[in-house]
Amino acid sequence: MSDLVVVGVDGSEMSLTAVEAAAGAAARRGAKLRVVHVEVPIKPRYVVPDPASATLVHEAAAHALDAEPGLVVTRAVVTGDVVHVLEAESRAADLIVVGSRGLGGLTGLLLGSTPVSLAARSHCPVMTVRAEHGAAAGAEPVVLGVDGSPDSAEAVDVAFAEAARRRAELVVVHAWQPDGAAADTTPGTAARSLARAVAGRADTHPDVTVRRDVVDGRPRDVLIEASRTAQLLVVGARGRSGIAGLLLGSVSQAVMTHAHCPVVTVRRTD
Repeated sequence: MSDLVVVGVDGSEMSLTAVEAAAGAAARRGAKLRVVHVEVPIKPRYVVPDPASATLVHEAAAHALDAEPGLVVTRAVVTGDVVHVLEAESRAADLIVVGSRGLGGLTGLLLGSTPVSLAARSHCPVMTVRAEHGAAAGAEPVVLGVDGSPDSAEAVDVAFAEAARRRAELVVVHAWQPDGAAADTTPGTAARSLARAVAGRADTHPDVTVRRDVVDGRPRDVLIEASRTAQLLVVGARGRSGIAGLLLGSVSQAVMTHAHCPVVTVRRTD
């Protein structure tokens, strides 16, 4: 635990939603919040920050304090490549928060390249939010998608910790398909896989109420549907069906794009 939450901002409405989510995450952790704006120079030699950038991070920091008064907030303007800068920031962070697509997003793209690349490279969990997510009502559960992969196993601990901080029920979801080569083929084997995934975690977090849900369907569809009634969705960055060479698993990309709540993507870094 580093007691630091980092949020990337670009002045878009979506990044302000990310600031609110990051402020809430920092407050729940008793952590500091670092607001970072990355300037991409037009030419490498032009590295003098734009004065407007300082205003942008100042306003974002003020927005965070409006959401969580008393929070310790620092801010920075860094010149460089967005993903490389935020990856470096993630080394010292407990969580990094970004909008799923900001001012650099192109119309027609399902998801900005920054969150996908960041989630694939970050040294800490990455939370992505969209402008329409807004603040959670507080009564909804945290949903965790499991499939037995190494990244999924790492996501289990993150989800339990998030549920404990939020004093929320944890709904653990495992999707199965009869004909899926990389999926469990019966409800029974899926249920056993789910039980193995969460085994022992109740001892670490006895205050978290856990509900197990085995669902017949495609993992992406099952998790997106589950997110309708969730305040947070937690998934591994790459599942068991991950294809070598892809930056991020197809399920995690799908939920980052279409989930009805913020998504935390977890990558095993050891």
